[in-house]
Amino acid sequence: MTASSQDQFLRVMPREMRLMSERIFSMSGQPKGFFLAVQDMAMYSQKLGLGGFALLEERFESLRSARPEKAAVLSEQGSAMRFDGGGQHAWFVLPALIDLLGELVARFGEAEITVVNVIDPDELKIATGLGGRTGLAVTLGNRATLQARSRPITGDVSQDDPLLWDVLENGLRIEAGLWWRIYHLAKKALAPDSVVSRRHAGPMIVNPDGTVIGRKDNDDDTDISFLMKPRALEPQTESTNS
Repeated sequence: MTASSQDQFLRVMPREMRLMSERIFSMSGQPKGFFLAVQDMAMYSQKLGLGGFALLEERFESLRSARPEKAAVLSEQGSAMRFDGGGQHAWFVLPALIDLLGELVARFGEAEITVVNVIDPDELKIATGLGGRTGLAVTLGNRATLQARSRPITGDVSQDDPLLWDVLENGLRIEAGLWWRIYHLAKKALAPDSVVSRRHAGPMIVNPDGTVIGRKDNDDDTDISFLMKPRALEPQTESTNS
């Protein structure tokens, strides 16, 4: 992550964006598997010139009360479907929509899903970026209608997901003030820093006596000595020579 003092923008790389999004979505009350499925939404949105991280900040409180299970299929006729978003945010219904597009394409060779009753429907455009990684070429038409057809997966990220590849290569330019607000919002998902919290961070647990539960290879030169409770000094004894 690099900053420009001239225009006060940061160039943020995917690792940082995914880390912040995952932490923020973890506070939404959704199952872990679900918020991991949506962790790229803000990043793709930012790249596509949609709401991006500003929208994540704006919608955070409402996302905490989201009920994505309220979304449902309204009707299906051949390769065409109508989908009720259940009044949920587009980011939270997109995983289901991409799965449904894939099913319809597998059955009919093409798919069209018209989405109604969804918050921020413009964000459905994210599907055009995400589709390639699942073997779909997705377009967004009028009236929040997603269309898809099959697209072979090559195994080359630059071909299968060129949007992600560009972000991996170049990062994204994000206004500095916005990014630091996102950073501090994400920090709310973390336990307060303490010796106990440090002992339980990462791939291992360090007990007060220095014993380790979990990974013990120390291939990253981790020094766990500062996590150990100071050992009581043994009493000094005097020795006499006979």
